[in-house]
Formats: sequence, structure tokens, C-alpha cells
Amino acid sequence: MRKFGKFLLGAIIGGVVGSSLVLLFAPDTGENVRREIGNYFKNLQEEAQRASEEKRIEMEAELRELRSSKKIVE
Repeated sequence: MRKFGKFLLGAIIGGVVGSSLVLLFAPDTGENVRREIGNYFKNLQEEAQRASEEKRIEMEAELRELRSSKKIVE
């Protein structure tokens, strides 16, 4: 249990020191960073929607092809 306590204390101190350094050496203001993160996730969401739409169209075309080939076989 003592080892876990020491580990936990080290993790907390490391987190505080790390977050302090990030704040000190941040290249931009918090508002700009939040805007950039928002734009990144918005672009990511749009890209995922575009990819899912393309895949849906591709799968519908494959389904139509399979249905039409099944009719020929029957």
C-alpha cells in the first residue's frame, strides 16, 4: 500500500508540474486553441459523414447488383 501511495503522490505532482509547464509554454491563447480544436473536430465529423455517405452509396450499388444477379439465377 505504501508503494501505491508513493505512486499516486508522484502522479499528482507530475500532473501539476506538467499542466503548469503547458500553460507557461503554450504557443497561443486558450480561446484560439479552443477554436482550433473545435474546427479540427468539426472537420473530422464532416469527413466521417462524407465517408459514411460514400460507403452507403457503394453498398447500395452492390446490393442492387446482387439482387439483379439473383433474379437472373432464379
